[in-house]
Amino acid sequence: MLDPGWVDEHADSFDVFHLHFGFDAQTPSRLDDLLTALRGNGKPLVYTVHDLANPHHHDEGEHRAQLDVLVPGADRLITLTPGAAREIAARWGRTATVLPHPHVVEPDGLLRPRPPHDTFRVGLHAKSIRPNMAPLPVVRVLADAVAELPGAVLRVDCHPDVDDAESHWYAPGVLDELRSMSREGRLELSVHDYFDDDALWDYLIGLDVSVLPYRFGTHSGWLDACYDLGTAVIAPSCGFYAQQRPCFTYGHDRRGLDAASLRDALRRAYEERPGPRADPVERGAERVRIARAHELLYADLL
Repeated sequence: MLDPGWVDEHADSFDVFHLHFGFDAQTPSRLDDLLTALRGNGKPLVYTVHDLANPHHHDEGEHRAQLDVLVPGADRLITLTPGAAREIAARWGRTATVLPHPHVVEPDGLLRPRPPHDTFRVGLHAKSIRPNMAPLPVVRVLADAVAELPGAVLRVDCHPDVDDAESHWYAPGVLDELRSMSREGRLELSVHDYFDDDALWDYLIGLDVSVLPYRFGTHSGWLDACYDLGTAVIAPSCGFYAQQRPCFTYGHDRRGLDAASLRDALRRAYEERPGPRADPVERGAERVRIARAHELLYADLL
């Protein structure tokens, strides 16, 4: 769909082209070709700016160059938080409509009771250690902090590809350190392939708090899923996570980690549990409002 030829071939089958993700492999020149094809066919472009910094890229240059094409060239912009909208205005002089992300967990899951347990379960999922993640410094602080909280346990998850020398996600030494900490009883380590949705919801609802180990980024679907399930989130100070949903925050960005703020955020989550949870009725009403806002935005372009 990002190929100009696709636009030419399918122009009679759509009215508005709405872009969210999926353009990582497109050069800025190729994206400009896409915009030219859309304009040539009289098709407006709506772009939802989820990422002002791409969590999959060490170097921001390519993503910035892509945004320099898409943001000025779009007919309408949407983003998720006021902070992101202000950054868009400052960088490109464009106004973005702020619409929150709708619920991530399906409606039945919003009603799911949280499982009872006697411990305070802290989770950090390193996934495949994307470039925006710095899990080990965060885990080291958490392991020490959890040991000071009665009944608290730390669970760390990651995917096996971080230990595969042939994998794009190879992160030498990470699993070695995590396994050593696990043998010492400082954390519970779980190495597994990607969760499907059901397994992910089971994992998240079984935690009291999920810690996001990001050093750069913008927004998080993971955070919204935790809010749906009533799992508290400790989010970094980078990006605009704290504007998405209620959460605890700690200092973490490209300059490094503020260990004291992470310890403080964990203690607050421990003392103020249970974490905030989305009201299912309000989440449903919010989704209707978001859909209606999209409908009005599309209609205004036609």
